[in-house]
Amino acid sequence: MKIAFIGLGNMGGPMALNLHKAKHTVNAFDMANGAVARWRQEGLAIASSADEAVRGAEVVISMLPASQHVDQLYLGVGESAGLLESIDAGTLVIDCSTVAAATSKKLTEVAAMKKIAVIDAPVSGGTSGAVAATLTFIVGGAAQDVERARPILEQMGKNIFHAGEAGAGQTAKICNNMLLGILMIGTSEALALGVANGLDPAVLSEIMKRSSGGNWTLEKYNPMPGVAENTPASRGYQGGFGTDLMLKDLSLAQENAMGKRIGTPLGGLARSLYATHSLNGAGSLDFSSIFTMFHK
Repeated sequence: MKIAFIGLGNMGGPMALNLHKAKHTVNAFDMANGAVARWRQEGLAIASSADEAVRGAEVVISMLPASQHVDQLYLGVGESAGLLESIDAGTLVIDCSTVAAATSKKLTEVAAMKKIAVIDAPVSGGTSGAVAATLTFIVGGAAQDVERARPILEQMGKNIFHAGEAGAGQTAKICNNMLLGILMIGTSEALALGVANGLDPAVLSEIMKRSSGGNWTLEKYNPMPGVAENTPASRGYQGGFGTDLMLKDLSLAQENAMGKRIGTPLGGLARSLYATHSLNGAGSLDFSSIFTMFHK
């Protein structure tokens, strides 16, 4: 298929490359020159603009940082037209960004008036999952549009869940990431306590992985440097899922919880800790760097 891919960050770049390797015709674009240079070297065709990338595309995929970026890209800002004006009727838009559910609902409604189908499909699985094409896609949208997208999503991930109508994928994703942020903080505290008492962090990690404290952060994303290979912690917390992105997702969860009058005290505490961590200069580091708040 002819696919436009907008957003070539730590997640989007590997996802676009996997589609390229699957023999799709991928025309990609990103505002950052560094990202463009990196993925052009990997063989991706790079468009000169988002408008050029979507020209004649059957599917448009986006992976952007936040709600305002999705709004600006597709709906425009001020007198600048959004990408929906350049996308052909009948095209399928798959937005893999993690944004507010209201943003996805609005985009779906506006696109429908132009006969463009939209699904929200935020992902879980981290940068390693993006590279290995083992991501989990959490999808909101009409059932027929989800099925239309499924063959494409299966070339970037292993698990595809249809959470419900437009926006449902975003709601499920912020629930997941709120729990992830809480788990990363708890795992960091436990490891820091063990190390302070002279325990080997690798041994302690194995003990907890095989015990009732086992969780994904211990299995796949250990925050202690040197314990696990190929994790951000073992490369100076570079790459991966940024602290500011985790803070954004935790903020989305808190905004949603307040709107629904649901108490999420641990989610609120996690957001506060990540906000402090970001203010201390760690915003661009991987979110597992929260470990350094508890262990120096």
